[in-house]
This record gives sequence, C-alpha cells and structure tokens, in this order.
Amino acid sequence: MLTSKHQHLQAEPCPVARAVDVIADRWTLLVVRDAFDGKRRFGDFQRGLGIARSMLTDRLRNLVAAGIFEVKPASDGTSYQEYVLTSKGSQLFPLIVAFRQWGERHLFDEGEAYSQLLETASGEPLELMSPTTVNGRTIRPEETTVRKVR
Repeated sequence: MLTSKHQHLQAEPCPVARAVDVIADRWTLLVVRDAFDGKRRFGDFQRGLGIARSMLTDRLRNLVAAGIFEVKPASDGTSYQEYVLTSKGSQLFPLIVAFRQWGERHLFDEGEAYSQLLETASGEPLELMSPTTVNGRTIRPEETTVRKVR
C-alpha cells in the first residue's frame, strides 16, 4: 500500500520530484553505484556498503519494483540470485557520473586521493559532464526555464 507521501509525489508533475521519490536516498544511490561497479549479489552489496540486511532488502525490493533492477538466477549456475540493472537502471549512469564529478570538484582537498572512474579501453578519465542544448551547446542554469504544468 502506498503512503500518502508516496502517492503525492507520484502525482507530482515535476520529473525531479518523482525521480527523488524513487532513487534519492543515500543507500539506494550507493547500491546503484555498486551495481555499475559490477556487484550483483546481495552479500556483495552488503559487504561493500556495510548496510544492515533489512535496509538492503528494502532498497533492493524498491529498486526491483521501480524497474531499475531485475532479479535473475546467478550467472555462475549456483542457487544464488543476482540483481541486474535493467535498461531503465543503466540509464542512471550519467546521474552517478554527475554525482561523482561534483564530489571530485567540491568535496576533496587539493592533492587528496579519491577513487577515479576511467574509461576501460584507454585508462583515461571521463570528460566533465555538462548540460547541452539539442545543438550541442553547453548551457548554464540561467539560460533555462521550466514550463510548469497547471
């Protein structure tokens, strides 16, 4: 059963509000990040994050219900299950990269070490993400407007 808060946000005409309702929780975002890093099993998520079993169970259940993960039999033929990103879940990659790049720029002291996301083939870091127009021009926040729904 949906809570009144959840029902309200799913009726919200703002895409940001709806997305926040589904994925904007510390543990949920870190589970998605770990999935992009190759984790697929409950135990791997739990060990990597240090999250309580009940909390991880809740987050994974919600991610499956939202269509971000699907549960599949383990790829190694064991009796385990794996949580695999769906196409919808894979489309969260730019969000994770944007969070990472913002954190790199604003949350580390100069010279402080941090994990890096590199292109596998070249070993090079990714270019800084930036919103662009359909014509490829980088755009600043003050150059945008939101057309509200009444």
